[in-house]
Amino acid sequence: MRMNSFQKYESDVSSYWRHFPCTFTKAKMSKLYDTEGKEYIDFFCGAGAMNYGHNNEYIMSKIIEYMQGDNIIHALDMHTSAKEAFLDAFGEKILKPRGLDYKLMFCSPSGTNANEAALKMARKATGRQNVFSFMGAFHGMSTGSLALTSSEYDRNGAGQTLSNVTFMPYPFGFGEKFDTIAYMESILESDHSGIEKPAAIIVETVQAEGGIVVAPVEWLKRLRELCTKHGIYLICDDIQVGCGRTGNFFSFERAGIVPDMVTMSKSIGGCGMPMSVVLLKPELDVLLPGQHNGTFRGFQPAFIGATAALDIANDEFFANVRKKDELITKYYEENIKTIDERIGHRGIGLIHAIVTDQLDCFDNGALNDEIQNECFDRGLIIELAGQRSCALKILPALTITEDELIAGMDILRDSIKAVLAKK
Repeated sequence: MRMNSFQKYESDVSSYWRHFPCTFTKAKMSKLYDTEGKEYIDFFCGAGAMNYGHNNEYIMSKIIEYMQGDNIIHALDMHTSAKEAFLDAFGEKILKPRGLDYKLMFCSPSGTNANEAALKMARKATGRQNVFSFMGAFHGMSTGSLALTSSEYDRNGAGQTLSNVTFMPYPFGFGEKFDTIAYMESILESDHSGIEKPAAIIVETVQAEGGIVVAPVEWLKRLRELCTKHGIYLICDDIQVGCGRTGNFFSFERAGIVPDMVTMSKSIGGCGMPMSVVLLKPELDVLLPGQHNGTFRGFQPAFIGATAALDIANDEFFANVRKKDELITKYYEENIKTIDERIGHRGIGLIHAIVTDQLDCFDNGALNDEIQNECFDRGLIIELAGQRSCALKILPALTITEDELIAGMDILRDSIKAVLAKK
């Protein structure tokens, strides 16, 4: 058989095509299309980078108008009209209504680089090297961010020792069986814990790659109090679960807390445009000019897309996300839990999981591999997450219609039924 160009030239490190073995050519809002013309409902959403849908007409019209006008595309971190418009819009529409006093640091356009920058600032500001992360966390694949990531598989790709991070129990699994905040408090209070006081604690308020695990509001409040008490900076990684994903623009809003830094990427660019930013309290703006730079930290079309997205991300938009959250939960109760009581569910906003690891036929994740393949054959793109790929991850565009959402859930339900029937 003749090798295609992907097999012949592309590195084996590429991964997603192994789950979705076709060649995609077009996309519109919540639908993807392959070269054969087959239509797929998208519950993957570019791993959370397409919150406003593929080729959202309003956002794309602004980008196309900008690019057709001979406006500047590449500008490093120089002042531009596109960046100024985004800063003004973000300040007026996001920061001021929430009473937030953050400066914005633009990074090379990937989420992991935002986390690298946040680590730098916390360590420089405190003079301490250690950082607390959580079991189940995913914060990126560059060396510093990978050190914060708990997945054994991901860490094994580093080729070197990953240091200066201490992992703490997340309030999930065995972490639910004791008070994790009290545990951290005892470590910080003890002069015999053997654990260096951290410069920062980094947290996902919803662990996405960790299996869609939602941190309790009270736990998040206590975490904020712990950091304040001990002079530790709190970093919220909102790269995947920000930009409205949980039903508010920021995922931490439901807890009424204010992190010292917030890292954002993925959907902040509006429609898949590469962009990465750290929101930081002014006292953390400690890096000297050029101490965290990058050639593409100012991709101007991304500023245009990001500004347009802020026109969409209003209170009505977030309320609609919360309505669809209720729809998914109701659907699970009426149509999936009834298949087998041991099939679980968790989630918030428009990030949910159907969890199958309590089924006898789970077999170390092989069951969900089959369900994912069945979904693909039936026209649904869905990813897996969590320990042993226990979670079927429901991550549609926030703009998905209720009819499309139900249609996708129907495919998921029917795929689960079909695979379990074989078992």
